[in-house]
Amino acid sequence: MFYYTYGDKFLFSLEDIYEYEKADGIPDDSDELFFLCRLDRNKSKKSYAVAHSSDLYIQEENLDFLKMKNSENNLPGNILRMIEERKIKAVNTHYEDWEKCLTFEKPRKNTVNILAMGDVGSTLLIGLRLIGGSSVKSIGIYDRSPDKIKRWEYEMNQTSFPFEYDVMPEVRGIEKDNLFDCDMFVFCASKGVPPVGSENIDVRMVQFEENAKLIREYAIMAAEQKFKGIFAVVSDPVDLLCSTVLKESGGALAPEQIKGYGLGVMNARAAYYARKDEKYISYLTEGRAFGPHGKDLVIANSITNYNDKLSRGLTKLAVDANLEVRKTGFKPYVAPALSSGAISIAHTLEGKWHYSCNYLGGIFMGAKNRNLPSGLEIEKTEIHDDLFKRLKKTYCNLMNQVK
Repeated sequence: MFYYTYGDKFLFSLEDIYEYEKADGIPDDSDELFFLCRLDRNKSKKSYAVAHSSDLYIQEENLDFLKMKNSENNLPGNILRMIEERKIKAVNTHYEDWEKCLTFEKPRKNTVNILAMGDVGSTLLIGLRLIGGSSVKSIGIYDRSPDKIKRWEYEMNQTSFPFEYDVMPEVRGIEKDNLFDCDMFVFCASKGVPPVGSENIDVRMVQFEENAKLIREYAIMAAEQKFKGIFAVVSDPVDLLCSTVLKESGGALAPEQIKGYGLGVMNARAAYYARKDEKYISYLTEGRAFGPHGKDLVIANSITNYNDKLSRGLTKLAVDANLEVRKTGFKPYVAPALSSGAISIAHTLEGKWHYSCNYLGGIFMGAKNRNLPSGLEIEKTEIHDDLFKRLKKTYCNLMNQVK
């Protein structure tokens, strides 16, 4: 183990390859620390929270990142303590500007800007206005229609708790040029939502073809404006659109800046059916959701007592749930806008566990995760072999789709 100082910050590495002033160790009272690593920048994040001692020894970022693995336990006590407290940030020095990552995000209220006040965007706005008061300072809204902006600015700012008029974030209309003057940009624009009655086509890929054309403009805009916040993708298919954002930003956005919000509703749908059928009840306390918002979804009935047959049955129910809504004659956008959108976004900004897709070894993969001052933490668990086979298939399918 090698220790360095960088201004008033302490760094450490497994290799003695950095030309910084050496240190004898890390002070016992340190409350932030930076681990320097070298991973393939084409398949890895620029930075992330160190959540387990095994994170210090990875050679490649891949699906194994989700696994709880044994690792060396002869680390100094203060480093083990800081890992447990999530006070170590790993920084990938294969990125040219990696030194800009030598900082922790301080908890604060955030400015969120939402693009497009269609069905999803407006419903997400309602949810975020109602529940975002602890983490959101203000919400900017933009749409090509000035009347939609005015309408939702009126409606939302006239929605209030009695006698507590400052607990909800203010909603304000903004200009297109100001979309990235924020801490989180939320992309809700959509051009390819198939109408009710189009159940026999691959809805996910139809949406990708059209929505990719839309999102490219905003990925380039974010890059040109050197956006440093979170680029949140809510339009479908979120995982593939996240890859598009990363590609079109030309390296200006770090992979961990981009998050896709589609898995939250799949978890909610699995929970809905688990409450309706006793055989799936374990999902409510032990279950997990992984992967995309679509046919490659992986629902695990239990992370501790995995049953492949039950898990596949619950997965099918969750995948087909949107078709049940469509049978009523309505587009299934309310639950996605709230479960995947407003609730998951609020939890992201509050540093709480939630479901979203994040960069993992070259693709964006959905899993339970949280954003901490030290960076992104994707949950690690003991994964049953049968479950890992399913995850690997989904992972490979996503990898093939982005090539």
